Amino acid sequence: MSKKTKKIIAGVIGAGILVAMIAFFSYYKVDSVEVRGTSHYTDEEVKKMVLRGPLASNSVLAPLFYSTTKTDDIIYVDAFKVTQLNRSTICISVKEKKIVGCIKYLDSYIYFDRNGIFVEGSQTRDETVPYFDGIQVNKIVMDEKLDIKGDTVLNTAVALSTIFQKNDMIPDHIQFDSSYSISLIYGDITVQLGKDENLEEKMNRVIAIMPKIQGKKGILHMESVSTDTNTFEEEKEEQDNTEITAENWNGGYNEDGDYTGDGEYDENGNYVGAKPKTALEEAIENWNGGYDGEGDYTGAGEYDADGNYVGPKPTQESLDAAAQENSDSSGTEDQSADTSGDSWEEDSGSYDTGYGNDSSDSSDQYDEYGNYIGDGGDYYGDEEY
Repeated sequence: MSKKTKKIIAGVIGAGILVAMIAFFSYYKVDSVEVRGTSHYTDEEVKKMVLRGPLASNSVLAPLFYSTTKTDDIIYVDAFKVTQLNRSTICISVKEKKIVGCIKYLDSYIYFDRNGIFVEGSQTRDETVPYFDGIQVNKIVMDEKLDIKGDTVLNTAVALSTIFQKNDMIPDHIQFDSSYSISLIYGDITVQLGKDENLEEKMNRVIAIMPKIQGKKGILHMESVSTDTNTFEEEKEEQDNTEITAENWNGGYNEDGDYTGDGEYDENGNYVGAKPKTALEEAIENWNGGYDGEGDYTGAGEYDADGNYVGPKPTQESLDAAAQENSDSSGTEDQSADTSGDSWEEDSGSYDTGYGNDSSDSSDQYDEYGNYIGDGGDYYGDEEY
């Protein structure tokens, strides 16, 4: 066989392989990806974690190259398994770590499983995992059981986590006090469960009561199940006694939420009443002038309808000037009173309270205010007595 013939055969084979590969990738092209088994990540997040190469677009090759247990850098995940559902669809199955709770340790959140094994650590908190406050640990080691103070607190935490996840009632956080009594924090409501007794029944009652007290603030006492009555101790908010003025009024919206400037609702749809008048608006409203000296109404005249002089129409400048004048006048009166007192003390002290040269008779010559009432005292001022 000649070299030319061999080259032709090789070219034909190469072309055939290329055509076959194109057909293979076209026929088994991935058009759809299903994600199963995760409650912590979205489908798109899982796809980005797993399908990181060009072979991910082929439904035959993706399962061979992208199933992995190398997930040390991914919280909550033990492994990913990729399978082919049909020629154009693959499935990513997520094997998640069974985390039941987390605690704060130094500056990190420590996640643990139902056996108390330290599973993951993170600088951020996952709010879908129950957070326990009051569980103290002596030390932590990855993949080892947490050295927790208190023999039964871990069992309590696991039991609570199971109940929360089953009923979708995860609190903002769970508080253990020094005696391991339990409090659940749901926003402004604190549920006091007391000791680890009848937790399932207590939580069933909590689930039934919570919708009735939503939006309120206080403490729901659920320490005992021996009574059918559980007390909700509501905390009343202090009323804001701040006077509503034109400056701090927060209305201006109509019932439809549109801003009109004079609507009697705030931007949240709460009724706040009409806008209060300013001092200038009240002054103009109370001013009854507007007439000139001939009794004709001009709108700016300084007389009322009966010809009485009432002054010019109030302006902001005139109100400010009047307020300043009142302030200055008040200050002058105070100063005058102080000066009068000083003068009285000086006058009363300018008399010789002695009679002649005998100071022993001083009480007979002047009264307690320093006024001369007898004979013989010498005045050290301009006149003599």
